[in-house]
Amino acid sequence: MSSRLIEIFEDVRLVNRIKNKLPYLFQLAELESSRAGKIGMEVGSLRERIIIALLIYKFGEANVETEIPITEPEVDVKLFGEPFSIKTITGKGFSGVKLIWTVDAQKAKEFRETYYPHCDIILIQINWGSVGGFYYI
Repeated sequence: MSSRLIEIFEDVRLVNRIKNKLPYLFQLAELESSRAGKIGMEVGSLRERIIIALLIYKFGEANVETEIPITEPEVDVKLFGEPFSIKTITGKGFSGVKLIWTVDAQKAKEFRETYYPHCDIILIQINWGSVGGFYYI
């Protein structure tokens, strides 16, 4: 685990900003990705960019690598050279995290059965009207 990411959780001022601003920013992401009352799957990419902006705010642009190829499995951002995956889920439970994007059921099953994380994970739980969470796994 990268000790640098832990600094976010130790910075009381930043934690309070996250508590106040993140729900609003995620709500904007949902509005931006909504069509005919349905939230599109691009909301995940918008949320990811919001979290990356937070990392840049905290650690500086020079320490946050965002030019990760879309084909790179798992890795969404690098912080001080260390890879991270950013996952967001909506709801009270912890189900629904996408491990792989595919329409091939057999390939999805094989991936699920052999999956092992190759980098640390930043998990954001959105629970509208209640308490969510910001986790480092």
